[in-house]
Amino acid sequence: MNGQEVNHRELYRLPWNLADNAISWLEPTAICNLACDGCYRENEKDSHKTLDEIKRELDVFQSKRNSDCISIAGGDPLLHPQIVEIVAEIKKRGLKPILNTNGAALDKSLLKDLKKAGVFGFTFHVDSKQGRGGKWKGKNEIELNELRYEYARMLADEGGIACSFNSTVYEDTLQYLPEMIKWAEENIDIVHTMVFIAFRHVVPNLPFDWYAGGQKIDWQAIAYHSDNERKVDILSTDMVAEARKIYPDFSPSAYLNGTEKVDSFKWLLTERFGSKGKIYGYAGAKFMEMVMTFHHLLKGTYLSYASPGLASMGRSTMLISFLFDRGVRKAFANYLKNPLNIFRKVHMQTILFIQPVDFMQDGRQSMCDGCPDITVWDGDLVWSCRLEEQKQFGMFLRSVPKRQGNG
Repeated sequence: MNGQEVNHRELYRLPWNLADNAISWLEPTAICNLACDGCYRENEKDSHKTLDEIKRELDVFQSKRNSDCISIAGGDPLLHPQIVEIVAEIKKRGLKPILNTNGAALDKSLLKDLKKAGVFGFTFHVDSKQGRGGKWKGKNEIELNELRYEYARMLADEGGIACSFNSTVYEDTLQYLPEMIKWAEENIDIVHTMVFIAFRHVVPNLPFDWYAGGQKIDWQAIAYHSDNERKVDILSTDMVAEARKIYPDFSPSAYLNGTEKVDSFKWLLTERFGSKGKIYGYAGAKFMEMVMTFHHLLKGTYLSYASPGLASMGRSTMLISFLFDRGVRKAFANYLKNPLNIFRKVHMQTILFIQPVDFMQDGRQSMCDGCPDITVWDGDLVWSCRLEEQKQFGMFLRSVPKRQGNG
């Protein structure tokens, strides 16, 4: 897909920045019960942080960064023995606790405890390269929709908890993306967000040497590397092109650009209106601008995750905003074409494509400008996706083009 088919000048540039952002990223543990291909975190035993350490990290966030929610990640945070207390602490501070988990350790009893503690939502990481066992072993992305439904149904039955899914997108799984988005449409009443993250790794065919300060680093010492040549340049616009194979009108409305490439789409967000099995249309840039502006005006933060109740108010939202946004007007017109739609619940659903680090020809690394997934390391704010560089080398690595004749 030609990137010009999505024009950044026609989208709303999300106003998030390092100091004022919708999301912050907390990692209470680095231990995990699965082994995902392309994971950017080392699986570390005995890595649970104490509750006091976690409180200090939350203090850093609240002193340096204005946020709507805290994404609780890892590792898998459900493995932390004090995860209920962690959720309660975040809730007590007036922030939305969002659990990022593979879901393997979740059961109904723990879910009830987490809800009582104030959990706002879950983002379940489910894809075919996680090393899941049992009945899920060897299942492709479409077959794993059964597992996604189990998690979504569990949250819906408990009630009042936002449900999101994320999947890493690889060269051989990109083909499944349209059907996954179709599955989300069929379950729009209980699935609020779908996130697709392009695979990135340090691989042999990257034409760079790696440096920590002035010291050259063996690229195979980098935690997130593969000894095999793999495709590591899937773009968010490639994912849009796949989505349009089923949804020709698929229309993103907002984005974050790259730190080194202003017209790249590092976070590319689409908001759609629909009922189970039927999409009426897509919100435009003005709608997203209105949502972010009014949320910041009223709540003091940019919106991250919407509650299930708000997501189910699609019809009211269209009525309120159709005068301001061309995309909403089109969606509302499609809704009105069938008078029987008045009896159908209209929901809003978010589809998000994430394009992690891009390597420029001259070695510059284009990160997400206004990155939401910022975490705490040594009392400061750093990119969570490159935290292992800080842990291994004490700094972020530089990529330098190899000299001719030097491999």
